[in-house]
Amino acid sequence: MRTGARLGIDVGRARIGVARCDAGGMLAVPVETVPRATEGDADIRRVLALADEFDAIELVVGHPLSLSGGPTASTDDAVAFAERLAASGAAVRLVDERLSTVSAQQALRASGRSSRSQRPIVDQVAAVIILQHAIDTERTSGVEPGRVLTTDEGSSPL
Repeated sequence: MRTGARLGIDVGRARIGVARCDAGGMLAVPVETVPRATEGDADIRRVLALADEFDAIELVVGHPLSLSGGPTASTDDAVAFAERLAASGAAVRLVDERLSTVSAQQALRASGRSSRSQRPIVDQVAAVIILQHAIDTERTSGVEPGRVLTTDEGSSPL
């Protein structure tokens, strides 16, 4: 298992959930929900500032796929966001996030949260699920999860 903190990123159309783990890669915890920028790159800048703040070795971005493994309506959006992060020079890894938001909603509902009160934090919880799955997978298998985005894949300038 590699050492170093990581950020988990759940990219949504309106919000971006952010989680982090400790340097030992044991436990993912929620950090914040970043509003999605409609113009400019305020969302990218905020995620990168959080990566600096937590001294993250990589950004683990959820790769939304259908249950059959094919692309969904959100796939292109999440990959484009991840590519913009990679274009900044950040180490970015795409990991399968099937059902992370559904799991997050179920967990919040089970804890007594109404749908309305879930909205501000569901993206953070989804980011926790994405990151925890990635670090657990790496710890148990010894294999780094998902795939690394290279800076040449992230060609969009900031």
